[in-house]
Amino acid sequence: MSQISVAQVDLKGLREKPDTNIVAKPQAPVANLQEVSVPIPKLDLEINYWKHWTKFGVNMNQASFSENWNAGGVNSISIGLLGWHKSEYNKNNFQYVTELDLRYGKIRNKDQLAKKNNDRIFWDHKIAHKLSKSWALYFSVTFESQFDVGYKYGRDQETNDEIITDTVSAFMAPGYFTESFGLEYKPDNTFSLRLGTGTARQTLLLDNRIAQPEGGSEVYGVEPGLRFRNDLAFQITANLDRNLSKNLNLKARYNLFADYKEISDPDHRLDATLTAKVTNLVNVSLSGIMVYNSAEADKVQYSQALALGLTYALPR
Repeated sequence: MSQISVAQVDLKGLREKPDTNIVAKPQAPVANLQEVSVPIPKLDLEINYWKHWTKFGVNMNQASFSENWNAGGVNSISIGLLGWHKSEYNKNNFQYVTELDLRYGKIRNKDQLAKKNNDRIFWDHKIAHKLSKSWALYFSVTFESQFDVGYKYGRDQETNDEIITDTVSAFMAPGYFTESFGLEYKPDNTFSLRLGTGTARQTLLLDNRIAQPEGGSEVYGVEPGLRFRNDLAFQITANLDRNLSKNLNLKARYNLFADYKEISDPDHRLDATLTAKVTNLVNVSLSGIMVYNSAEADKVQYSQALALGLTYALPR
């Protein structure tokens, strides 16, 4: 009888009792999930579509000379006040902008009457709807006038003292309202160009010292005996407000107004101010104005001023 070298296995028992030969797989623990309510704080967040900028300040100039000063000179002092505000609303393709510019200044030279050297009220409103990134349809309303009375001066023949000889302007004499509709080109936030194909301007003379009675002469384009004139025109308005460097800013506004009845003789006005920032409050500014309006004068009118000033701006 031959011997079997391989251990015999009770296969029948293995089939009958499988649990005694199989290692049990460990069971994963069952997670006990519970619904938890997490409170969310109410933040009351709102989108602000408005932006606001404000500047106000004072400019001063002063010069004095001793009685034996041989180089020549006149003692003088001048002071100027300024206020500027701009608000802008932007939502989707709609934009509204309002800008207010107020300036008033006086100068007094020795042995002369005090004279104003700056006087301006300017208030512009604009509504625009964007057609593309750089072009928009716009409608604007602008008001322009001055605070104080403007005079002409002469000399008394007997005393040689300076005297007032005539009154040439006053508040709302003239006063201008301009309504304009057209296209605006604005490639960035520092420059804009308005092309007002449909523009109307009303000129008002509401001071009896300025308005001329019937039989007098035309003043600021208003016929004698009248206080009002309306013009329909084509208008170009360019605005520039750009930082040339960290502490140097150039702000300019050019306006062309071409009456359709006298389109070959348009009115021009250019206002420009170059401001150098010395500190957060102190600045030096060079400003100039050029005006051509044949209804006021046959030649170009201009003024220039260099001033050291204190200006406070918001936001800081």
